[in-house]
This record gives sequence, structure tokens and C-alpha cells, in this order.
Amino acid sequence: MVVLRALLLLVLLQGAVRAEEGKWTPPQVLEFNPGTLQAMGLRIPPEEIWSPSKGTGLLSAAVNIGGCSASFVSATGLIATNHHCIFGILQEHSSTDNNIIRDGFLARTRQQELPSRTTRVTVPLAFTDVTEDIERAATGASDDLARYRAISRRQKELVAACESKPHRRCRLSQFDGGVQYILQEMMELPDVRLVYAPPRAIGEYGGGGGKWVWAPPTGDFGIARAYVSPSGEPAEYSPNNVPYLPQRFLQISQKPLRDGDFVMVLGYPGVTYRSLLAKEMEERRDLFFQRRVDLYGEWIELLNAMSREDEKGGIAVAADLKTLLNRHKNAQGQLDGFRRGSLVEKHREMEDRVATWAADRPEWSRAVAARSELLHHFEERLVTWERDFLFDNIAAGSKALYWATVLVQMVQEREKPDMERPEAFMERNLPRFTTLLHRQQKSYFEAADQQLFASWIRRARNLPVSQRIRAVDKFFPASMTEEQVRDAIQQLYHNSRVTDLDSRNQMIRESVDSLRKRQDPLLQFAWELEAQLADFREASHRWEGTVSRLRPQWRKAVMAYAGKPVAPDANGTLRVSFAHVKGYSPRDGVYYQPFTTLRGVLEKHTGKDPFDAPETLRNAARNVEHSRWKDQELGELAVNFLATGDTTGGNSGSPVVNGYGELVGLNFDRVWENVANDFGYNPAIARNVSVDIRYLLWTLEEIDKATELLGELQVAPATTQP
Repeated sequence: MVVLRALLLLVLLQGAVRAEEGKWTPPQVLEFNPGTLQAMGLRIPPEEIWSPSKGTGLLSAAVNIGGCSASFVSATGLIATNHHCIFGILQEHSSTDNNIIRDGFLARTRQQELPSRTTRVTVPLAFTDVTEDIERAATGASDDLARYRAISRRQKELVAACESKPHRRCRLSQFDGGVQYILQEMMELPDVRLVYAPPRAIGEYGGGGGKWVWAPPTGDFGIARAYVSPSGEPAEYSPNNVPYLPQRFLQISQKPLRDGDFVMVLGYPGVTYRSLLAKEMEERRDLFFQRRVDLYGEWIELLNAMSREDEKGGIAVAADLKTLLNRHKNAQGQLDGFRRGSLVEKHREMEDRVATWAADRPEWSRAVAARSELLHHFEERLVTWERDFLFDNIAAGSKALYWATVLVQMVQEREKPDMERPEAFMERNLPRFTTLLHRQQKSYFEAADQQLFASWIRRARNLPVSQRIRAVDKFFPASMTEEQVRDAIQQLYHNSRVTDLDSRNQMIRESVDSLRKRQDPLLQFAWELEAQLADFREASHRWEGTVSRLRPQWRKAVMAYAGKPVAPDANGTLRVSFAHVKGYSPRDGVYYQPFTTLRGVLEKHTGKDPFDAPETLRNAARNVEHSRWKDQELGELAVNFLATGDTTGGNSGSPVVNGYGELVGLNFDRVWENVANDFGYNPAIARNVSVDIRYLLWTLEEIDKATELLGELQVAPATTQP
């Protein structure tokens, strides 16, 4: 009997190790052996994480906010997330006279809370498997482009039916190229207001260069609030709206977190690439991330230089610059991880083992053939790779270039039946899309934008003959010198109305003919560009159809070979990652402890950016010995902690909860050695970084004296004061 119990415990622990690898969907959580999760440290029933019959659970408190993750933390609609996830709201309300990006913000009354024009929150309600429905729609398609269009149309029909319910926002997501299709039903809350953000010197302590580097003593936290109409229905901003009352919110843990504790990361991880073939991973390594480092590095230098010369311009480009810095550093980390971990080589070995295994089994012969055909079509896509990369990055650089191209596409798409348009231009999305274009005006700084435009044009002029962009060759021929190109770009901007908000709002509503008749030079360039952009979009759609036909066959063989649960690649849908608080060894002879502390903040303080700790923090730190948030075991106030969570971009702001489902932190990062985790999980270095909830509570209590806010978070007043 003793031996039997020991064997059972060993089986459960082995399952627990496997469970740490993966971003699990809500239905998959319920497929785990409850004993496995209990052995890991879960102290609530798995149904408390998510109950499909009730449409609620811990996961219903985990929401999506502007592409980040977040969570409800009060009965009055308070939302906790990262500082960098609400950065856009800070920028929206910042000016040279009131720079809340730099100084932070605290609303001491609800009337002082700052509304956002574009930030929205989506609350999960239900998940429905519609794989068979989608596969039926694709049956009989004449080719892969027709297959893509059939699937796309059926997706739109299902979403439209889902959104026929009041106040619903729905999305149909593809898993691992088409192994599964899930229809997600969500409620969208469009009235979101900023409640609290620390000064940038706390929320971004260490700066962009400190990202992914342990130990970062960073207070990457912020608080917003969701509002609804007086009748309790989702509604656009109105001063008459009232706080949203969430069905579920997370209680804040009052217990100290310890090394080895079980935690869960709940959220919306963006994109991972583990389902790719080794050849596709090779393209990410040898082309995609290399070009990102080069292109975004140049754009960062341009924006930094322009920001130093103009404070108002610096505020305008702050959010875009932050995004570029993040993507640039991520690309560097991916490349470093590829080299260090030999990820492509290991994946190719695994792939070959699966192919050999499948070749010996007649029932998997189609999987082997699918892999070969997928590789053939992928090689074809590499022929125009450099040009396609520039097309893909139009939206990431010059706003004038993006606005012009999107206006041209928008007016053409609006002449089609709704179901034949790209999702962004469907009637259900047009109000949101036009609001976004309006909001982007706040980020427009013409001097910098011209430089970004010139950078894109220069790279396009250097493309090989086989990949030339005809519009660029027509407007900026090879005979032009660089100085002449700059002058021509200045004239484009000077004579165009595209960058004027009022004019652009009018253009959005115009017909194709009226937009053409404007003879606007930026629009003329965009019209010339559109022919090749349309071909590029069609080729991309054909490839998506190919992937949906072939990748599922191969992935099912991979899963069968694995003989264990396999979590699908991240795709922006709600997931759970199981983890434990744990340090790691980045290299021989070095071990990183799992916690950073306030002492580390003070030790790194230099008085100069990016290590310029605010005086208010330094003064409060003198009394930390008497604070109730000090960790008695650490002897310090915990700031950040490491765990073995399998996370990626999009997990920013994810609530980190303990085995009882109580909030213990907010995920904001991964360690440098783990950035390439998107391509494969390595338990030795797979560490996510979270801000300890005690640091947020200490900051609110000791620095900001935010008594009312702490009360809403159900944090009782301190019984004694130092």
C-alpha cells in the first residue's frame, strides 16, 4: 500500500511537471487530473478556475484591456494591470503643462478619473468549439484562396450571430493553424477610466533597457475602472455612467509569497510559434527578427533624437517609442535565445523523429505528405520576403503613410457587401476603427513622421529588382539623390490633407471617386501602392488557406507522437499557466534569487534616468522597517518575483494568483534567457517576472496615502502607523 501511494504520488508529480509547460485553454484545465493540480499546490477545485456550465470562475475576472491582460480587483469595477498597459491613457491626457506620464496620476474621487477614447475591456463569457462547422464550410473549396474565403465568411457569420445578443463582442480563433476553432463570447465595456498610475520613474524604473533583465526593481502597475450605464448595461463614456459590478473579482492575498509557492498566471498571451515547422522557425531566426532589430533600431534612434529636441513631440511619440523599444529588445532576445538554445536544430530533430514515426504508420501517411507540401509552399513565400516585410511594417512606422494607405483601402472595402470585407472594415468595427484613427492624432509628430517615412522609402528603393515596389519607383526614382527624396517627402506632407484630423475624418466617409478627385499627393502615392498591396494581401490569404488545410494534419501527428496533453500556441485567447515561485541559474556559477526588494531599488538609484527613484519613494523607504507589507522572512519589502510560468507577449498585466485563487502579483515580463520561449519551453530558464502585489499596496499606502482606493481593494487600514 505504501509503495502504491508512492507510485501514485510519483505519477502525479510527473504530471505536474508537464503541466508547467503550456498555456492551457479553459476547457483543457478541466481535463487535468485534479490530483495532479492538487499535487502542484492548487487548493480550490478546478471548476473554480472555470465552469463552462456557469460561464464563470477565476478566469471571468481576467480581462483583456487594449491588448494586455488585466483583472477585476474590486466589486466596484477596479482593474489592476501593468503601468505600460495603461500608458496610452497617460499619453492621451499628458501635456507639457501636466505631464502625468512623468509625474503619475491618482484620482482621489471618481469625478477625477480620466476617460480613455480607445481603451476597452472585454470580459469572457463562453467558449464554443465550432471546428466541425468551419471544416464543413471549407469542404469543396476549389483552391486554397477559395478555402480561406469560405472559412473567413463562415467565421464572420458565426461572429455576427453571436453578436446579435445585446452588448456582445465575439471572436473566432484558430488554434495551431486549424486543429481547432473556438468561438469566444465576451462582453465589451467601452467606458474605461484611469484611476492610478505611479510616476514613470517607478512604473518604468530601469527604463526600456532594463526589460527582460533580472533583477528589475520595477513597479509596473496601474489601476483603471470600468463603467456602465445607470441601468448596468455597457455604454460609451458618459458622466452619468456608474462603476461596473463584476460577476467575479480577485481578492488580494494578505499572506506573504514564498520561494516554491504554487501560482497561476491568468491572461491573454499573444503569439507563440511552437507549432511551426523547423524551416519556418529558421525564417524567424535568419530573417524576421534580424530585420526587426535593424528597422526598429533605426526608428528608435530617429524618435529619440527628435524627442530630445521637442518636449511636446516627445510626449506625442512616447507610446509609439515604447512599443518599438519593446519589440526591438524582444527581437534581440529571440535571436540570443536561438543561438543559446539551438532551438531550430532541436525542433528539426523532434520533427524528424515524428516524421519517421509517422512514416511507419499508414494512418499518418497524410500527415507526412502535408508536411512536405507545407514546406514547398513556404519556400515560395520566401521569394518576395524583403518586400513583404516592408508592407507588413507600414502600420508600425510613419502615420502619414499608414493613414493614406488605410484610407484608400477603407473606401474601396466599403463598396463591398459587409461579409466580403476584411474584419477591420466591417460595419461592426468601423466606429472603433475610426475612433482609433482619431486617437492616433495625439501621437502624430510631423518632423519625426517625415523621417520615418523617409526611412521606409530608402529601404524600398534598395530592394532587389525582382521585388521592386512600383509606387516607390514612380514617386522616388533611382535618379533622385537622398536630399531630393527628403525634399519630395516634405512636399508630399506640405500639400496633403491626410495628416489633418478634420480632413481625414471627412475622407473616411467619401466614395472612391471623391477620394480620387482630391488629387491629394499622399493619397496618390497610396493609390499607386494599393495594386501591389492588394496582391500582397491576396497572397497572404492564399497562404492562410494552405496552412488551414495542411498544418492540422501534421500537428495531429505531433500530438499523437507526444502521447500527452499539448497546449496550443498562444493566439490572444484566455489561458492559464501553472507555475511555482523559483529562482534560476542563467549561466555557470550564478544563481538568481526569486525575489527583488526595495533595497535593490535604492541600491540602483543614481539620480539620473533610468535609475532616478522619486524622492517620495526614497523618503517612504526610510520607514519600511515598520511597514505591514515588509516580508519578515526576506527582511525587506518584496518588489518583483520569478516563477516558472509559461508566458509571452500579451501576458503583460496578467493576474498572478496563489493556490487559493488570491491575487499575489501582476506579470509584466520574462527573463532575458527565456525570451525565445515562444519557440520552445526550457524548464531550467523558463521564468516569468511579476511585480509583487505588496509593492503596489505599499506604494498606495506609504507614498500616495490612497486610503480610499485601498478601502475599495478591501485592504483594511493599518492598525498602527510608524
